[in-house]
Amino acid sequence: MTIPPETGTVDTTHADTTAVNVKKHHAADARPRDNNDPRNKPRQHGNQPRRDRRDIHGWVVLDKPIGMTSTQAVAVAKRLFQAKRAGHAGTLDPLASGGLPIALGEATKTVPFVMDGRKRYRFTVTWGEERDTDDTEGRVVQTSTSRPDVAAIRALLPQFTGRIEQTPPRYSAIKIQGERAYDLARDGEVVELQPRPVEIHELTLVDQPDADHSVFEAECGKGTYVRALARDMGRLLGCYGHISALRRTLVGPFTENDMSPLEQLEALCNRAASGEGSLADALLPVETALDDIPALAVTRADAARLHRGQAVLLRGRDAPQSSGTVYVTVAGRLLALAEIGNGELIPKRVFNLTGLTASSGRNERD
Repeated sequence: MTIPPETGTVDTTHADTTAVNVKKHHAADARPRDNNDPRNKPRQHGNQPRRDRRDIHGWVVLDKPIGMTSTQAVAVAKRLFQAKRAGHAGTLDPLASGGLPIALGEATKTVPFVMDGRKRYRFTVTWGEERDTDDTEGRVVQTSTSRPDVAAIRALLPQFTGRIEQTPPRYSAIKIQGERAYDLARDGEVVELQPRPVEIHELTLVDQPDADHSVFEAECGKGTYVRALARDMGRLLGCYGHISALRRTLVGPFTENDMSPLEQLEALCNRAASGEGSLADALLPVETALDDIPALAVTRADAARLHRGQAVLLRGRDAPQSSGTVYVTVAGRLLALAEIGNGELIPKRVFNLTGLTASSGRNERD
């Protein structure tokens, strides 16, 4: 496996650029920052200066409430933890609830590994209407009085399992010539996105509460749009459809057991601020995102070389015989992501975990 480029702060799972002819918006003039300009000084709330940001490293898996955007969720987490850096591992629509992994500090270097992992959703499709956003927030564009029965739905599911071609929704976070598709669509641009391959590992009908609604569970790979699944199933069934409820229950290594409701995080941060607890108790270790990658322990001398960006020769009978990506530890502490090749250990990402990290008890998850 090749280590993906470092992303730092991440705003979306779907960062692909699709070539289409659309009207470009002119960006505002970029001016150099004047550090002597009082407008560029830290903001204050009343007479209180803004609290200093801190070095804090780890993962928080927010059980995102309906109505909140992923960007808003990251901003809330960054404020609660007073973190210097934060990003998320995969956009979750405002309509959706469930797992939104938020990386703080050095955990942002491991975001691509979570984004490349599987995701599991439970969602409800309402039949009889197709909407331009493919969910309840959109404008109705097609209607039908026809409704599918259970047998017809189940017979259709194999067509949406495995590697398929899927056209993303017009209202999606995909970039088109540098702009988000949903921004262009809201501005009235005609957005024509091209189909692309996605992997759907499992798609199951789990409930049919009435003729108008069906509940599904899906496990899929990176880049899959559940809204597009509802749209395409509705078209093939001849009745149209859109998503009316959506919950993400798994993202990479993070399950529902790892999720924390926003109210719980707020309460924990308030207790920590008053000295009644520790923010470390809310964090999962940075290396949680690396569950599928082998670990390799090194000596302190080799760790010093890796920390300086220098390769380490792998010798002796204990030297690994395989090649590829490993995460490196020293004295049980995460040090780097590295590549093994030609008898060498070559550092690709070095972690500086100075500051607050997950408490030792969080290293063993339930």
